[in-house]
Amino acid sequence: MAITQVPLLHIEKLSVTFRNGKRIFHAVQEVSFDVFSGQTLGIVGESGSGKSVTSLAVMRLLSDRNSEINSDAIQLNGKSISELTDSEMRLIRGKQIAMIFQEPMTSLNPVFRCGNQIIEAILAHEKISRKEARIRVMELFAQVKLPRPDDIFLSYPHQLSGGQKQRVMIAMALSCKPALLIADEPTTALDVTVQKEILLLLKEIQLHTGMGMIFITHDLGVVADIADQTAVMHHGKIVEYGQVKQILDHPQHPYTKGLLACRPSSAIRLTRLPVVNDFLENRWPAGKNQMLQELGSDHNERKVRLQKLYKKTPLLKVENLQTWFPIKHGLFSKVHSHVKAVDDVSFNVFPGETLGLVGESGCGKTTLGRSILRLVEPTSGKVFFENTDVNSLTNKSLRDFRKNAQIVFQDPYSSLNPGMTIGHAIMEPLQVHGLLSDNKSRKERVYALLEQVGLETAHFHRYPHEFSGGQRQRICIARALAVEPKLLVCDESVSALDVSVQAQVLNLLNHLKQTYHFTFIFISHDLSVVRYMSDRVMVMKDGKIEELAEADQLYNYPQSAYTQKLIEAIPGKNFTLNN
Repeated sequence: MAITQVPLLHIEKLSVTFRNGKRIFHAVQEVSFDVFSGQTLGIVGESGSGKSVTSLAVMRLLSDRNSEINSDAIQLNGKSISELTDSEMRLIRGKQIAMIFQEPMTSLNPVFRCGNQIIEAILAHEKISRKEARIRVMELFAQVKLPRPDDIFLSYPHQLSGGQKQRVMIAMALSCKPALLIADEPTTALDVTVQKEILLLLKEIQLHTGMGMIFITHDLGVVADIADQTAVMHHGKIVEYGQVKQILDHPQHPYTKGLLACRPSSAIRLTRLPVVNDFLENRWPAGKNQMLQELGSDHNERKVRLQKLYKKTPLLKVENLQTWFPIKHGLFSKVHSHVKAVDDVSFNVFPGETLGLVGESGCGKTTLGRSILRLVEPTSGKVFFENTDVNSLTNKSLRDFRKNAQIVFQDPYSSLNPGMTIGHAIMEPLQVHGLLSDNKSRKERVYALLEQVGLETAHFHRYPHEFSGGQRQRICIARALAVEPKLLVCDESVSALDVSVQAQVLNLLNHLKQTYHFTFIFISHDLSVVRYMSDRVMVMKDGKIEELAEADQLYNYPQSAYTQKLIEAIPGKNFTLNN
């Protein structure tokens, strides 16, 4: 008689309901799955699908005041944990089940050193000395491949990069050797290369410890690289569940097909990215056939357009640009060296072109974008916009330049004033630059912009916190376009969005470019997104240009080993929807 392996975690018909006054929201509806030791379950879906709420319900981290959890079973190693008291559950958390949260900066205490935070986690569950706990922390830092472990131990969270902070969180989660690790979007906003390193690290640790893992993400490409099984969630329900390869090779549910298709394809550049609703509303493959027809007619036209484009006078010329930041050991000490964020960079951008700018965090791409706009003052070099030296502009001339050169930042929430309605936030640039005759005309202009970016005129009087991340990014795009700029710099403007929302925003940007005829500098760490958006791509490393070429040429025939590394790190690049 065969012995059936007992699941490490068994969930049966889990439901979570939130109450706000008389309003009831069913966040999770009768979700069932198993996680086995040594295996990884990938839970995938868009924001609001219920995937994070599911994990928080398992960990009992939801407030009892406004949430209600019901299930037929929540079992850990065959024993029910749903009826445990709060004190009993505290002994489980961290020791038997650990969790890595999405944003490490909000999970780490900013006023305590990183090493001490992990020591406290260990001492809370194990009766060992502080000295022994410190030794274990140093071993964990080495295990998660943190550079300079002694320095990291004494560092505060704000002194570390995003990838380093995430490694500290992984070390903390592993500090008590849990049987089950829940990783909630641990790589969402990280560089593709850092993301790949963390995925490999988690798989390596799992191989040596035999722990089970739940990996939560919005990206099926990431699931392809790490999971054994996957559960696809939509509106609080599991719509598809099974072996990863089977689901990715032969997706059955329209929602799964949509999630797969909305990532830019490595095989072909479509004229428009498909979105989830194309599948849910049965507009595919008819929409795909139309895109391919447009692509076939557009291929030669694109070549001719680019040939004409590069014969024009450049809109932007950057010559030997340098932006260095001084390094001091103390507040009043002398400068002893510099961070060469941008180091002798030269290139042109032509009117109507989209120039992609790609590289890992710290390569200088964001500093370059801000130096061009003089949001950061360059150390030396020249920037010419329409043959005018930007670095020599003062006061009114600089303001006129900024009307013609706008930027969309990575984090839309921190880019908007939380105390100002989004309508007035979009109208403010019109007032600053004295555009249109009165506020009535400006308000009508804002209404039109809101509709153009896929929002409603009724949203004019709402505040930023009332919108989703994708909607807030649309608001920031509308604000940048209000003054009808000639150059738009998009700085990691889609990196933290769900892949489905990302596809919508990318389609929107391309549509608006055709409408307003502006020029793009599109900055991202994701080479597949940059390739889809761009005419040419410039790769940066250590403040310098590593490679510059036409987008498809660079993607298919990279000349630099560094560019090849970026391409190889693209998650699940071999999985694309072909049917």
